Amino acid sequence: MTLTFNLLAAACLAYVAFLFLVAFAGERQAARGSGLLRGPVIYTLSLSIYCTAWTFYGAVGYAARSGLEFMTIYLGPTLVFIGWWWFLRKLVRIGRAERITSIADILSSRYGKSNLIAVLVTLLAVVGTTPYIALQLQSVTLSFGVFAAPGSDASDPAGLALWVACGLAVFTILFGTRNLDANERHDGIVAAIAVEAVVKLIALMSIGVFVVWGLNGGLARTGEVIAASPLADWTAVPGRWAGLIFVSGAAVICLPRMFQVLVVENADERHLATASWAFPSYLLAMCIFVVPIAATGLALMPGHANPDLFVLTLPLADGRGGLALLAFLGGFSSATSMVIVASVALATMLSNHVVMPLWLATRGRVTGAGDMRRVVLRARRASILGVLVMGYLYFLATGGTSSLASIGLISFVGMAQVLPALGFGLFWTGATRLGAATGILTGFAIWGWTMLVPVLAGPELLALGPAGVGWLRPEAMFGLTGDPLLSAVILSLGFNTLVFCTVSLLTRPTPMERLQAPRFVQVFDRAAAPRGHRRGTAGAAELLVMAQRILGARAAQAMFAAEARAQGRPSDLPEATPDMLERLEKRLAGSVGAATAHAMVTGITGDAVVSVEDLLAVADETAQIMDYSARLEAQSAELTRTAGELREANDKLTALGIQRDAFLSQVSHELRTPMTSIRAFAEILRADGDLPAKERARYIGIIQEESERLTRLLDDLLSLSVLESGQVVLHPADVMLGQVIDRAVVASGDTGLRLLRDPAAEAVALRTDPDRLAQVFINLITNAAKYCDAAEPELRIAVTPSRRGIAVDFIDNGSGIAAGDRTLIFEKFARLTDQAAAGSAGLGLAICREVVARLGGSIDYLPGPHGARFRVRLPRRVAEARAAE
Repeated sequence: MTLTFNLLAAACLAYVAFLFLVAFAGERQAARGSGLLRGPVIYTLSLSIYCTAWTFYGAVGYAARSGLEFMTIYLGPTLVFIGWWWFLRKLVRIGRAERITSIADILSSRYGKSNLIAVLVTLLAVVGTTPYIALQLQSVTLSFGVFAAPGSDASDPAGLALWVACGLAVFTILFGTRNLDANERHDGIVAAIAVEAVVKLIALMSIGVFVVWGLNGGLARTGEVIAASPLADWTAVPGRWAGLIFVSGAAVICLPRMFQVLVVENADERHLATASWAFPSYLLAMCIFVVPIAATGLALMPGHANPDLFVLTLPLADGRGGLALLAFLGGFSSATSMVIVASVALATMLSNHVVMPLWLATRGRVTGAGDMRRVVLRARRASILGVLVMGYLYFLATGGTSSLASIGLISFVGMAQVLPALGFGLFWTGATRLGAATGILTGFAIWGWTMLVPVLAGPELLALGPAGVGWLRPEAMFGLTGDPLLSAVILSLGFNTLVFCTVSLLTRPTPMERLQAPRFVQVFDRAAAPRGHRRGTAGAAELLVMAQRILGARAAQAMFAAEARAQGRPSDLPEATPDMLERLEKRLAGSVGAATAHAMVTGITGDAVVSVEDLLAVADETAQIMDYSARLEAQSAELTRTAGELREANDKLTALGIQRDAFLSQVSHELRTPMTSIRAFAEILRADGDLPAKERARYIGIIQEESERLTRLLDDLLSLSVLESGQVVLHPADVMLGQVIDRAVVASGDTGLRLLRDPAAEAVALRTDPDRLAQVFINLITNAAKYCDAAEPELRIAVTPSRRGIAVDFIDNGSGIAAGDRTLIFEKFARLTDQAAAGSAGLGLAICREVVARLGGSIDYLPGPHGARFRVRLPRRVAEARAAE
């Protein structure tokens, strides 16, 4: 069977259409009240969303590169489902009792319904999931690339990734935003995920059977292949193993997509009992053939072959096109299922906790349900697009990576930052909102610095640290020079937990936190009655009053009228039956959040101890207090800002006064020195007319040199004054950069420097003031000649073009500038040696800075391992920086 790119695209479209049919059938079954899709088997298969393209493709590549270390990715979830079953049961019980819709929702509800916590967790989830989205794009792109002909569109990773991202965006929007009710279970999505779980398991098992019995001829021969492969020499690193197992176990709880299927989509708490052994069994089946496939691929495939793609390249190399197509669909299933569920979970979090609060803050009170539903729909669709765009940009920024596992681990550690707040929040009533917020922020910042920055930053930052601070190097923070991944896990989660506990002990929970904490910590003790057994004693009029405040009068009245007609009471209000209360609570959850909707409905129905009058009074009073508090906060912020501006102005005036005094003192000293020499030698010449001709000539020469020095000083002062006052007039002209450098080299004279240049790189056209630019280059060349202390001094002039302009580096081979002097070199009269050694007044670099600024660029000193390095950044056209103004 010959596989072409068009055939693969057609197979993908057919597969997506099949998933649509499955999802549609699942929704129809759920609408009819069928329990087939809410059983333990479907629930367990939905948990397979953990096995993304990383585990389908990357596990084999991970094994080929790191031996049995790939098993940690499966051992973590296995230990959680077997040993932490009580923890998962508590999460599910809280999710059902509090009507939780996301991991941000559960943390927000636990910590006093704090939207700050919800926003922090949402942003962390978006940033943490971005590398995982990039991983799915990379896996699908790589798998398409295996079948692509060289030079075709499919062999372009960036273009193909864009098409894949667009396709996933359209599919996810159509698939994941069919229902706007945040509290409604996505039975269609769960059904599709269950089907995809079966597809990817069959695909991977088929490849494994083919490798063991088809390529190797049986178990015995497969054992020999494994024994002869590099995997046989692998040895475990205990610390890294423990860290990876812990992070993987945390990921199965904290990843937004896992929380969605584990807690939100759970229809019956008893399903966890089945999942506690069935899900580890599924993971075992997914990894049982990983080592044979990896070892066989290393033995049969070329040395340059990508191990992540052995599940595709092994059957293709043997001419098994049909089997390769099945493997391709398995990987495609792994990627699409992850993107669908992750996008739906993130879209719900972004719309509920970021977009809707901002919309309500700008629009004020809700006047109708229609506007709200349109905003929610657009917010979720925009969120899905935003998440996929971020994943695509991350893919472009990193250019992909040789190992899919490295991307997945970044997301695992990122989302693990919510584990301390979640874990302590479920068992410690003293945990506070401030503790959770500061802990999450601390861990998030350290994770970003130690894991995201190394992927995106250049080698200079990784080698030297920010501004040369070595102990802040991303991969060796605080001197931890061991395994970067283990260091990042220890630092981020360690500081996260320490800050969380410390701040929680030093702060007191708010009244709302004290009310919510027992509902989470003691969830098994209060044993709330099942939803189907509500007493329904509340009056419909009271419910209508509450609903109108949330949904608006028209939408609430329409809903109640439809309920009344369904009950055969078209001319009266409906009866508050349990089913009606269930539907009302779901409707309210789309506007105010699941936890708040549940609290309001139970308060009115009598399942809570709060009376109707108290509940409505608290709602009105809370709104008034929040409005008054917002005004006070605004006034306080304005006063704080004004006081800060006054302090800044006072500090600036003080600094200017000090600078003025130092400037006048230095100028008087610099002028007095040559004047004193001129007067002294002039008096000697006038007083002694019998001086020998040789002495007379020497004195006259000194007077001439001091006069020239005084003239240069006055010229520099005048030039600097004109530049600082903004009165300089530029004369832009079209010129080649190499010509300006040639002119500066000639004007600098015999400097004793060995110049290293690249004429081809200097062939850059600029529109600038060539005279002023040459003045800058002359100063930098002569400075290098004065200060370079190498035995054989040399100066390299390097030109680097960029999008925004040109960078010209002047790099000598001396000892460089000491760290303490780097902040002073561009100040007036700043010199690194004395007057005699340097022969200048210390104005050169200050003039360079002003000239380059007028040309629309900048000049900086860049510390490096050897020598001094000055970088001049210039725009290609001086007009771009509005220098003429």
